[in-house]
Amino acid sequence: MPEPDTDPVALTRAWVERAVVGLNLCPFARATTAKASLRFAVCQAGDSESLLADLCTELERLAGADPATLETTLLIHPHVLNDFTEFNDFLDRADAALCKLGLEGVIQLASFHPDYRFAGTEADDIGNATNRSPYPTLHLLREDSIDRAVAAFAAPEAIFEANIRTLEALGNEGWARLQAECRSDARESASSAGQSATGVG
Repeated sequence: MPEPDTDPVALTRAWVERAVVGLNLCPFARATTAKASLRFAVCQAGDSESLLADLCTELERLAGADPATLETTLLIHPHVLNDFTEFNDFLDRADAALCKLGLEGVIQLASFHPDYRFAGTEADDIGNATNRSPYPTLHLLREDSIDRAVAAFAAPEAIFEANIRTLEALGNEGWARLQAECRSDARESASSAGQSATGVG
């Protein structure tokens, strides 16, 4: 679990660098982080209604932005939906909001959570780590960016299987070490320029 005074952006950035990019769990992520067109937005909401409002703000921000400067957004919400079942139930409302804004087919939502659990798996199944982030997080992605990335990748259907092999080789102990390294990175970088949390708004 993150320490209470940990900067959510610093810890999430460390997770992206060490897990998502470092373990190559998403082969498409490296280019986005290299271009610095990934927005880390922290939602301070304490209830799902406020989170939904902030999500709509971020969806509209992303839809209206130049992809060269804002390609994708991680909406981190440390204070709400920490229970995975409640988080999973919220995703239907999130998708409904996306449709209501007329952004279906334009933006896609992906979900990450500290206790993420795929259907039919045990809680300690290492495969769940593919979607385990330091905090509950919604990932806003442009559909056309996904399409270009998939088209450029020789075998996109093999990504999940490769991730499982990577995580099985790492094991639960290795994943725990990686999380500790992320926390250490976050402590070191929290006071550095450009590492402070970006609030929604």
